[in-house]
Amino acid sequence: MSGLSLTPSPPRVRAVVIRVMGNLNTSTAVSTTACVQYVQEVVSQNCVVIFSKTTCPYCKMAKNVFNEIGANYKVIELDQHNDGRKLQDALAQMTGARTVPRVFINGNCIGGGSDTRQLHQQGKLLPMIEQCAPCCASEGSGSGQLDPDK
Repeated sequence: MSGLSLTPSPPRVRAVVIRVMGNLNTSTAVSTTACVQYVQEVVSQNCVVIFSKTTCPYCKMAKNVFNEIGANYKVIELDQHNDGRKLQDALAQMTGARTVPRVFINGNCIGGGSDTRQLHQQGKLLPMIEQCAPCCASEGSGSGQLDPDK
């Protein structure tokens, strides 16, 4: 195995990185735009949307608040989504925070898990859900409609 090296020489690596980075910048801009459009579409079609990760305790906190009040919500689990990392980047660009959860009600980001719990404790969360626009008040997951049995 003399003469064979598993580590590429620095000049070759540098050339490859420069070429790849140029390609990524173009595709990342498109992907970020597509991800922002996806987020906007999801939040415009659902009263309550939670961008979450399955292992995040603050995400569970936010979901529990909506479960307690009997509100339906749409969940996008970023750690199970093919474009989860890009979606999280888009959420950071849109909301100014990269942390999860990112909770939207009626198209507006209300913050994360602690913010959601605080709004509920202050009695402000339920009125926000009740004011959902007609476009967001469809039946099914993410409708934001209250479950009459709760």
